[in-house]
Amino acid sequence: MSTTDPITGWPTEDTDEAFEARQDGSENPFSDAEVDENGVATPAACREAMKAVLDPEIGLNVVDLGLVYEIVVNDNTAHMRMTLTSMGCPLTELIHQQATLVLTRLPGIDDAEVEFVFSPPWTTDMIDPDAKEELRAMGFNV
Repeated sequence: MSTTDPITGWPTEDTDEAFEARQDGSENPFSDAEVDENGVATPAACREAMKAVLDPEIGLNVVDLGLVYEIVVNDNTAHMRMTLTSMGCPLTELIHQQATLVLTRLPGIDDAEVEFVFSPPWTTDMIDPDAKEELRAMGFNV
């Protein structure tokens, strides 16, 4: 497990024991996520948690941008289908890593499978209306 050093900002390695010791809920922003009868985060909770993942080029979260198409939870694994704003996005791996990290921090989610799809193709019509307003305020023409 890795964390970020609060002074230098560089990633640091964490032992499994140290990570587990910090899981008292005070450091996990997803500790109050909605769970099903088995204590596993619901697809709605997964979608809400994915708002922590920002598109690094635009600066808004991938959910409000309309990039997350589907999330299904089976056998403690979150399966997510999502797209990118462009097919040749150079930051695909970064988004994949962040999505996996966020989803596996949810209660009962042990693994995440993130699949990038390009059908249907993403358009600006998929952006949440409030996010469109934010983009317009930043000077984007949407």
